[in-house]
Amino acid sequence: MGILTLPAVLTIAGSDSSGGAGVQADVKTIAAHGLFAECAITAITAQNTCSVRSIQNIDPAVVADQIDMVFEDIWPAAVKIGMVSSPAIIEKIAERLKRWEAQNIVVDPVMVATSGARLIDAGAQEALTLQLFPLATLITPNIPEAELLAGAPIKDEKSQEQAARLLVQRYGCATLVKGGHRVNEASDVLACETNDGLQTTWFTHPRVDNPNTHGTGCTLSSAIACGLAQNLSLVDAVEAAKRYLTGALEAQLDLGQGSGPLDHMWRYRQGSC
Repeated sequence: MGILTLPAVLTIAGSDSSGGAGVQADVKTIAAHGLFAECAITAITAQNTCSVRSIQNIDPAVVADQIDMVFEDIWPAAVKIGMVSSPAIIEKIAERLKRWEAQNIVVDPVMVATSGARLIDAGAQEALTLQLFPLATLITPNIPEAELLAGAPIKDEKSQEQAARLLVQRYGCATLVKGGHRVNEASDVLACETNDGLQTTWFTHPRVDNPNTHGTGCTLSSAIACGLAQNLSLVDAVEAAKRYLTGALEAQLDLGQGSGPLDHMWRYRQGSC
């Protein structure tokens, strides 16, 4: 048997003790794509499908050490960044990614809960936009997050596309505004600079009737990172990630008493790998 090598993907995010979101969702997604998962944990959370009980941020120096140890040995072909709520941690992440000249960085700016509640304070938001967004290949805000970043309401597809274009111009990185908060469709719009100027692409899929959506944002962003690690174009990486997420929802996994996790390994159970 010959020597096997795989592209690696690094996830920088918090740990979810229930296994449905955060680093755990990212690692499952990366493994499901046949790639090698690495991680730098930014926080430890005590949570399940019903609630979050406690959060403990990791020392920023330890976060930096984790990133350094990854790049010193098994170089990641792509990086996904999830929820980072501390300006000091954000500063360290940006510092180390610049030091290692990391490529294919996907930032899921976890700032606003589905309920509309703010998840990070103004200081962390400023650090995120000023230090991590300029390094990003792509950011993936949901509609409430895009409204916060753009400073304007999103009421329909026209305003959703306008927000995506504005964020590209404001932060200099491609932007995928996710429309999963809509009732009937899960339509996302990608805006990115091309040789022909600023272009937009729509990805429209019927909404899957499934109340178990814990970790959908984490899963989509890490799946996009997997596509980039496999040298897909940004448009193709988003399309492939959308198909993967749709399959994970359509599998109808039902675990826990609240909003449960997705079936990250649905392709294996269906024999489609």
